[in-house]
Amino acid sequence: MILPLLLAATPAAATPAAPAPPAPILRRQTVAPLPGQLDGVLVVNDNNPELISGPGILLSTFPTAGRPQPDAHLDVALNGRFDLFSHHVYAGKPDSLDSTLWLAVVAEPRGSQPVSLQLLGGSTALSQATDKQQPEAPFLPLPALMPQDGHVYSGPGSRVATELLARQRNKLLPDRWTLEPGRVSTLIVLPLPVKGLDPLLNGRNLQLRLQSSGPLSLATLAAYGSGDQPPAAESWAQLLNGGLSPKEHQPTPRGASGRMVYSRVSGVQIGSVWSGTITDPGKPYLAASSAPISWPIASLERGSLGTGQVQTAELKAFYPGTAWAAHGNYGVEYNLSIPLRNTSSKPVQLELAFESPLKSDTAQGGLRFNPQPGKSVMFRGSVETTGLDNSSGQAGGRRSFHLVQRVGQEGPALGTVSLAPGASRDLRVRLIYPADATPPQVLSLVPVKQSPDQPASSH
Repeated sequence: MILPLLLAATPAAATPAAPAPPAPILRRQTVAPLPGQLDGVLVVNDNNPELISGPGILLSTFPTAGRPQPDAHLDVALNGRFDLFSHHVYAGKPDSLDSTLWLAVVAEPRGSQPVSLQLLGGSTALSQATDKQQPEAPFLPLPALMPQDGHVYSGPGSRVATELLARQRNKLLPDRWTLEPGRVSTLIVLPLPVKGLDPLLNGRNLQLRLQSSGPLSLATLAAYGSGDQPPAAESWAQLLNGGLSPKEHQPTPRGASGRMVYSRVSGVQIGSVWSGTITDPGKPYLAASSAPISWPIASLERGSLGTGQVQTAELKAFYPGTAWAAHGNYGVEYNLSIPLRNTSSKPVQLELAFESPLKSDTAQGGLRFNPQPGKSVMFRGSVETTGLDNSSGQAGGRRSFHLVQRVGQEGPALGTVSLAPGASRDLRVRLIYPADATPPQVLSLVPVKQSPDQPASSH
């Protein structure tokens, strides 16, 4: 008994300290606010709880009047253009290995006339499908950059955003509905199964772009069926008289100091598309000499990368105990134009990149990156470009890429732009910010030949 104690006390037996990770590098450059703004389209943002632990109302914009539990409803009328973003995971029942949770979207007119509801675009996917009819997108370990042929994705958020960006519509989703007044209509019923999965966990992402002919209320609901059969059709309307499915992740109050808990959204946000034209101040173009320069994508509270810009969509209404803003801008489309001009007397060649620098809120004279990308994945999704060099060095057409980016990852480049003196090039970049991403990212224009990176400052 004595020998192990002596060995434990001997310095030679001590576990050697792990080497410190390499210090981040600072790429000195301009970091500017992203021009443009969000539109005013309402988005029903249904992401709290992410992990559903019980049946009930996930989110309801129905009126509070006449409901047994009025606090379960946000009382927001939806009319004309609006969207739905819904993202949840399910870990099964403690007493069962083969349960299925069913998710439904229901709606009802807010008046005495029928309402026509049209699907302009939509997609849904499971993390793992147990039925061949259901689209799936497992979290595959894909390379950092791949050409997007419409079938490259890692995770349901990646797949849904990719299909929406390509204007594909999932065949499981009807293209229109007629809602009768005074009656709750079930628009979609989708399974979230865990049977046969190891670990016992599955997720579903659903995004819809909708147009209504009149005001309506909409709700997302969760319920168990019988075995692998969905709940009875009439039970969904009855569920609206019950309470909320338990929420999770209490947020840090707005303006509070200390550690920031962003939480997840359960509410109605204002803004579906961020549109902007990136130019020099007061000019109709961006001079190529502005590079290296980056603009935040999905910048947020305490994550503005020194620009002071918070792109987060505000919420028109939300449940207490959930996020008070759409911090990640999940499901938001970024539609950006860059009229680029070479105002110098020499040819220039720039790289366009989408990157995941280390998060910061203060100006640092540039962006910080890890010498080797960290383990945590920060972005899984597609980015579409128009105007990058083709094989002849001329302006090419539309191209799409799928990226898997880890914390502090610099690049890789999506392509190059070659400009003769006085030449111009119109670039366009589109993406839909996917679920399972962690903001912020940046869109960057950097010279192909750069000076060596400088050591990052200690702050």
